[in-house]
Amino acid sequence: MTLSPSSRKPLPIEVCGTPKLPLGMTPAQFLRDYWQKRPLLIRNAFPDFTTPVEPEDLAGLACEEGALSRLIQHDEARERWRVKTGPLKESDFAKTGNANWTLLVQDVDKWDMDVAALLDHFQFLPNWRVDDVMISYAEPGGGVGAHVDQYDVFLLQGVGQRHWAISTDPNAPKEFRTDVELKQLKHFEPTHEWLLDPGDMLYLPPGVPHDGVAFGGPCMTFSVGMRAPSQAELVGDLADYLAEHLSEDQRYTDPDLAPAKRAGEIDKAALKRVQAAVPLAATLDDAVLLDWFGRFITRYRTAQTPLAPAKPLSEAALMKQLAGGASLLRHPWSRMAWAQTGSRCTLYANGHAYPASAPWATQLCAQRTLSPPFNLSAVDTALLLALINDGHLILRRLKGRNA
Repeated sequence: MTLSPSSRKPLPIEVCGTPKLPLGMTPAQFLRDYWQKRPLLIRNAFPDFTTPVEPEDLAGLACEEGALSRLIQHDEARERWRVKTGPLKESDFAKTGNANWTLLVQDVDKWDMDVAALLDHFQFLPNWRVDDVMISYAEPGGGVGAHVDQYDVFLLQGVGQRHWAISTDPNAPKEFRTDVELKQLKHFEPTHEWLLDPGDMLYLPPGVPHDGVAFGGPCMTFSVGMRAPSQAELVGDLADYLAEHLSEDQRYTDPDLAPAKRAGEIDKAALKRVQAAVPLAATLDDAVLLDWFGRFITRYRTAQTPLAPAKPLSEAALMKQLAGGASLLRHPWSRMAWAQTGSRCTLYANGHAYPASAPWATQLCAQRTLSPPFNLSAVDTALLLALINDGHLILRRLKGRNA
């Protein structure tokens, strides 16, 4: 008999590990039901856990050149946070007091073999998915504030106790504070709270708001973090790889080219040729691809960039000049193209994008000199003013007329 989704029991958020099942279940069950899906607190995941590194050793490592460390202090009275990045000095610790501060040291597994041995317990995961073991030492009240990680993390309590609060609300706000160096959440309303003892472990998938604070005395937490490269990193590195390995003989081609209907337009036929020429392009939305190509092709082989005028022109001054018969000259180093997506038209000039109307974008690409009279909409006026103030258009006053 197959249970309907509504009749299935909800999965527990807290389990107890055993010598045979440290995760409180088989690795297959954990990966199926929790991995990248929902948080899980595992009591006694590491029974009789003994820390492989002492706080003094961690502090010493934080003072080493090349070690990645941060010392974070919280002034509760004024709600201020101070972050000092390593390498630290012994004198830094002399100023911390006995509450409300945390020491974070990343990649401790690269420096200590006993810490690295902890990773043997996570062999049910591909080893290339594991990033590092970060250790945090905190005095009572110490923490980094409520935040969100964009990667999976296992938080193993090593020494003392830490109070953890998390939110499983899918609609929890994710805006960050702008008044602190740390990426702390502006608002945090926990749905679950626990006190973890040595050997307890909390698993959090990406995107779960959480806050951990040392409770009652000094505490040490071992964070086993996963590698989770962003799409931007993946695409950027792949693009670099392809650029290095693809032949210079493979180029953008247009043997099917037809006479241009509107000067400067990157039309649908051109977009299809770009998709054929660029291995990554087929995966991109047309609007994204057009925006990239418009910026790229107007920068391509441009040796110089127009200089902006020393004093920006105001809209009132521009309108006065145009009314007086001034003309517009496209700067010889300005390279332009334009594209339309739906009702939205964008003019590209030397890699920059400007909102435009199709008639004016066409005219700017077709003519090096634009002479009055001008019939300008608000969009056209804003476009011309931006292009003048960025150096792409030069305002030529009518001889014998003053500004």
